[in-house]
Amino acid sequence: MKGAKRILFILGAIAVAIVILSRCMNAADQLPADVRGEAYTGAATCVKCHKDLSESYAHNPHGLTSKPVLDAALLKIFAPDSNSFQYDASQKVVVEKRDSGIFQVAYRDGKAVRAQKFDMQFGSGEKAYTYTYWQGKKMYELPLSYFTAIKNWAISPGFPKENFYYDRAITSRCLECHASYVAVKITQKSTFEKDEEMEKGTVIYGIDCERCHGPGKQHVVFHMENPEEKNAKFITLYQTLTRKQKMDVCAVCHSGNTLVAQRSVFGFQPGDDLEAYYSQDFTGFGGGNIDVHGNQSAMLKGSNCYRKSETMTCQSCHNTHENIKGNLTIYSQRCISCHQSTKHSQATLSKGLLSTNCIDCHMPKEPSKLITFQQAGKDHLSPYLLRSHHIAIYPVIN
Repeated sequence: MKGAKRILFILGAIAVAIVILSRCMNAADQLPADVRGEAYTGAATCVKCHKDLSESYAHNPHGLTSKPVLDAALLKIFAPDSNSFQYDASQKVVVEKRDSGIFQVAYRDGKAVRAQKFDMQFGSGEKAYTYTYWQGKKMYELPLSYFTAIKNWAISPGFPKENFYYDRAITSRCLECHASYVAVKITQKSTFEKDEEMEKGTVIYGIDCERCHGPGKQHVVFHMENPEEKNAKFITLYQTLTRKQKMDVCAVCHSGNTLVAQRSVFGFQPGDDLEAYYSQDFTGFGGGNIDVHGNQSAMLKGSNCYRKSETMTCQSCHNTHENIKGNLTIYSQRCISCHQSTKHSQATLSKGLLSTNCIDCHMPKEPSKLITFQQAGKDHLSPYLLRSHHIAIYPVIN
C-alpha cells in the first residue's frame, strides 16, 4: 500500500507540474514574437495592462524619436511655397510628392539629377526632424532637415552648404539612441575596415518600454498566470536601482558624442554598468568640450544640485512616461520642492517668475557647439539651441 501511495503521489505531482507548465506555455504562446529574442515581448503587449502610461508615453519625445515616414503626416509640415532649398543660382533641392511617395529631389540647372524617397524620420519634432533613406541594407541621411524654430527646411546639420549631398551614412550607432533595435551584420573587410549592414524590417522605432525596463516576457507570462498578484515581478523597478544605476539608464543615450562604444548598447539592461559599454570621458563639467547636445548626464553631474545631493537623479525632475515637454511651470515646481528657502534679489522677485519659470534662468537654452544649420539665402550658420542641464546661477542678460 505504501508503494501505491507513493506512486499516486508522484503521478499527482507530475500532473500538477504538467498543468502549470501547460498554462505557462499557453500564456507564452499568446504573446507576439519579438525580433530581439525570446525574452522580449514588445510594447504592444505592455499596453494591455498599462494603457494610461502607454498613451501618455506615445506622445513623449522618447517614444517619438524615430518612426517610419508616413506620407499623410509628412504632407502636413510642408506647403507649396516652403518646400524648396536654393543652394545657389543653379542648384536646389525640392521636397516633392510623386506617385511612389515623397522625395527630396536635387536639381541642377533646372534638371532633376538625384531623387531619394523619405523612409525614416529621426527626432520628435520639438526641435527638428531629420530624414533618411534606405539603399539596400544601408541607410543614408537626406540633405534637408525640417527645423521647427523656422518652420522650414534647411541643410541637415554638418552638411556642405555649397552643394547638395546624399551620401552621409547612418549607422546602427545612430539607431542605438533613436530606436530600440535593428539587426546588424558586420563584416571585417580588412584590418582597419569594417562593413555594416542593417536589416530594414527589424527596426523597432522609438525608445520602447523594454529598452528602459529590460526584457518583459517573463513578467507578462507570470502576471497572466497570476492576475491576483499586484506587485510587479520579473521586471526592473527603478526604485530598486542604485543612484548610479538610475543615471546609467539615462546616460546610455544622454551622455554625449565623445564616448567610444565598446559594444552595442542595444544589449544594455537597467542595472548594468555603463562602463562595460562605453569608454567614458570623465573630465567633468568645465573640462573637455561638453556640449548641450545629448550630454545632459554629464552636465547634471557637474551641477551643485547633483553634487550636494545624495539622491538626485534624472528622475527627480523627469518622469519618462509623462508628456510635459516644455511645461516650464511643472518643472519649476519640482525645483521649488527642493529650494523653498532660496532667496532671490528684489529685481528677480519683481518679475514674478519664481513659481512658473526657474528653468530659463538656471537652465538656459544654449547654442550647440556641434550642431548648427544653414538657412537658404543667409551667409551665417543659425544656432541650434538646446536646454542646458548644468543647473547654475548664470549671468543676467537684459
